[in-house]
Amino acid sequence: MEADLRRFLTYLEVERGASPFTLRNYGSEIAGFIGYAHDRGITAWPEVETALVRSWLANLHRQGYEAASVARRLYELRSCFRFLVREGVVGANPTLSIHTPKLPRLLPDYLTVEQVFDLLAEPDVSTPLGMRDQAILETLYSGGLRRGELLALKVRHLDLDQREVRVFGKGRKERIALIGRPAELALRRYLADGRPQLLAVNPRAATRPPEALFLNHAGSAITSAKTVSNILDKYVRQAGLPSSVTPHTLRHSFATHLLEGGADLRVVQELLGHENAQTTTIYTQVTLSHLRGVVQAAHPRARPASSPPEP
Repeated sequence: MEADLRRFLTYLEVERGASPFTLRNYGSEIAGFIGYAHDRGITAWPEVETALVRSWLANLHRQGYEAASVARRLYELRSCFRFLVREGVVGANPTLSIHTPKLPRLLPDYLTVEQVFDLLAEPDVSTPLGMRDQAILETLYSGGLRRGELLALKVRHLDLDQREVRVFGKGRKERIALIGRPAELALRRYLADGRPQLLAVNPRAATRPPEALFLNHAGSAITSAKTVSNILDKYVRQAGLPSSVTPHTLRHSFATHLLEGGADLRVVQELLGHENAQTTTIYTQVTLSHLRGVVQAAHPRARPASSPPEP
């Protein structure tokens, strides 16, 4: 079973363009199912029946896993079985009759415009790392990029004259992200001054400079998603923002601020790279929630009366 899992992960990486983060999740969580199956005497995929999968999911619930975590594991295992059916390893997918756990519809966290501006003002742009960090934060927010999309950027993906960034999203799907003037200026400063200073400390850069847009202190490509999170965490603390802010919070803020500013939902969907418009509609709930708060605070007939109205 482990060998077939490795083949499935190779398929995800080569054919589907899965990120290292996705591969780690799929690998460890499907391996968890395999371990569960082995403990019950199941040693081959054709021996897996629907009852065993249901038992595994129920066991996850008993261990305290949230519905979203259980649903993700079911989705991953279902995808694996689809691959195994195509490869002729099994004759049928035993997960198809299992309903995905119902998930609560949570509104995404986002920052206010003022909070974003405070955050973007924190990097010290007199240093090469500060120039880089401001360019990273501006690109995440102005372009609505995912963390993995940011890490995949090459210098050649930028067209700063048009303020366009060529982005490769989930499944290596390509889209054009549009950035604003502040992001353009931050990127130009970094490319003209910050990046060359970082390259100067890399002995290999003279003959073979890295293609990656964003470099670490040693002049090599930033490849770890954790590094991006650590960079953001530093400035979140400096700006006094909630510690729960993540790179994805900036993406949520990008979408929310566009809709609050009057952007069409379909446009926001395109800019985010969502295949399904339903995925984007959650941001309309955020803006409605914001508008409701504004009305409650500002409209005289929306606030609770401090005294009974006069007859």
